[in-house]
Order: sequence, then structure tokens, then C-alpha cells
Amino acid sequence: MISEIMTAVEKGKIKEIEELVKKALAEGESPDGILSSMIETMGIVGDKFQRNEVFIPEMMVAAMAMKKGVAVLRPLLMSGSIGAKGKLIIGTVRGDHHDIGKNLVALMTESAGFEVIDLGVDVSPEQYVDSIRANPDCKLVGLSALLTTTMEAMEATVKAITEAGFRQQVKIMVGGAPITPEFAEKIGADAYAADAGSAARKASELVSAA
Repeated sequence: MISEIMTAVEKGKIKEIEELVKKALAEGESPDGILSSMIETMGIVGDKFQRNEVFIPEMMVAAMAMKKGVAVLRPLLMSGSIGAKGKLIIGTVRGDHHDIGKNLVALMTESAGFEVIDLGVDVSPEQYVDSIRANPDCKLVGLSALLTTTMEAMEATVKAITEAGFRQQVKIMVGGAPITPEFAEKIGADAYAADAGSAARKASELVSAA
């Protein structure tokens, strides 16, 4: 049954995953074991994405299928497996209303074990600061921008988080079409991620190193 769940996640079988998870639970599989298998599968999907073997639509439906499966497991996971790696606050920066990449990163990082707080699009530096203040256990912040005209807003957000005194608390990860590793370093971000799969891995690395 675990192999069927893994296949359902990888193939994005959103309509089937809930029943498969329920059936696995009924057959005695542990909630943590099922969750681990789904996280492993999303790692495989992320690797395939980096090798151009699958593309954004396939990756999106796989992540959505996992989310459906996790919803069944959530009440049963008493060990804190979901969100065990900490909180990620994510959003698209002020002036930018693009959200496909940001949404995919949110799904992938949640699949990797983070509790994701999605602030949406057109998020001001003040909103990021307020959210960090409201979540003192947050370890990671993700900033997305698709437009070259909003790169300045990304820099302003990093500056605002720094000036608010939160840089010892959180690591900042940035990404988006116009963003480069050089730009990330220039504005004082801790990491750059080129795509959702690498973002999930980088997020895990950042909190492990903290």
C-alpha cells in the first residue's frame, strides 16, 4: 500500500490519495511511516524536476496530492512530524502579484516538513516583519519576485528584517526569475534557490545549520 501511495503522489492522483492513505491506516501502517514515504516521493519529484524530466505542472499536482494525503494524517501525527523543521514565512514581495512559483515552493517546503505561513502576494516589508514578530519560533523567511522592477522591494524587505533585529532569528531565502546568487549575496540574503525542489532542500539545509 505504501508503494501505491508513493505512486499516487508522484503521478499527482489527487482524487485517489485520500482513500489510499485511509486504506493504509486501516491496514496498520503508521501515520509517520506514510508521511515519510510521501516526503521521500516529493524528493524524487524534485530531483526529476531539476533534471528536466518533469515540469512545473507535474510538480504542482504531485505537491497537491501530497497535501491531500497529509490532511488525512494530520490529526493522527502526534509526534509533530508536520512542521518538525520549523516555520517558514513566505510571500511575493511588494508590487509583484505573481504566485505560481511561490505557491510551488510553499507546497514543496511543507512536504519537506515545514509549517508554512503564506503571506500571499504584494507583501510589504512591514508585513514580513509583523509576521516574524507574531511567530517568534519562525526560523526561515522566503522572498519571491518575478519582475525586475520588484527586485528593489526584495532588497528593502531584507533591510527591514535586519533593522527590526530579526536576522539572528531567521534565515532569508530568495528566488524568482530575475534573481541570481550574486543578487542574493548583494542584498544580504542567506541563500538563493533556482526552483522549488532546490528551495525545499536549501530550506532544510539552512535550519539544520542554524
